[in-house]
Amino acid sequence: MAIEHAGIRVVDKPWGSFDLRPWSDIRHDGVAIGELWFDRADADAPDPALLLKLLFTTEPLSIQVHPDDSFAHSIGLAHGKTEAWYILSAALGAKVALGLKRQVTAPQLRTSIEDGSIADLVVWRGVVKDDVIDVPAGTIHAIGAGLAIAEIQQRSDATFRMFDYGREREIHIDKAVAVANAGPAERQSGPKRLTDCRTLLAASPYFVLERTELPAKSNWELDARIETWVLVLDGHARIGPMNAFAGEAIFLESECASIRVGRDGLKALLAYPRPAPIAGLLRRHDAEGESVAERDFAQPSPDRQIILRPSTSFLEARA
Repeated sequence: MAIEHAGIRVVDKPWGSFDLRPWSDIRHDGVAIGELWFDRADADAPDPALLLKLLFTTEPLSIQVHPDDSFAHSIGLAHGKTEAWYILSAALGAKVALGLKRQVTAPQLRTSIEDGSIADLVVWRGVVKDDVIDVPAGTIHAIGAGLAIAEIQQRSDATFRMFDYGREREIHIDKAVAVANAGPAERQSGPKRLTDCRTLLAASPYFVLERTELPAKSNWELDARIETWVLVLDGHARIGPMNAFAGEAIFLESECASIRVGRDGLKALLAYPRPAPIAGLLRRHDAEGESVAERDFAQPSPDRQIILRPSTSFLEARA
């Protein structure tokens, strides 16, 4: 049984930002922060199945691809990497890349990586706040500048770079060619309303990502029988015994937690390792339920754990 504020790992990246507001007030000694990883507060707890991150970009990330489970196992990794992105904010003209303009052969893909023409072969699309992008393993992709993104993924950081804008980091040609789907990306499925307060954003064999919007001063129960992540996007609530504000994440497992929503309502992402949405995940209490005292939400909780880490982890460097 667990319900806890997630700890935060700070990951430096050359394409990162010095100002993460309004999602975080963390500063890192003048070094650009690219990612915030949410972890179990208990360092001795088993690793969750999923990894929740926030990404902040002031420059484009590398053009890259992630392996599926089968290839990951073949090189000694526990998991491949399927992911989904939720756009928290986007500068005017911000873009992401997904898939190629046309199908190419493996030799053609290799040549495009070697001569850099892969940069002209990917398909860029504009994105705005609240857009959702599915990125199955094997999909060639990139994230542009001017974005803040919430990412949910399999717990792996296996990334094979194909083009890196002259940053002089390693390019993983052989592995990228071996795992990439060298053609147009799969068609994106749009959001689907599940209930009045739940919207399905993404579903894969590895996780479900939902958005929930709860009205002000309402009372709910979250039936988190399995690993469940809650990332607050807007508003605030008391989830079980703790307060949660925008940019904070709560980890739950084997818990049925109360949610008392504050005076500004609550907008949050929910993620859990199932291939389809769970019925009855959220239940509203009667209107007669206990009201939420404003003093409960006076200030963010001070008990978040912040861990400063270098910019590499697992077996491959991200982006």
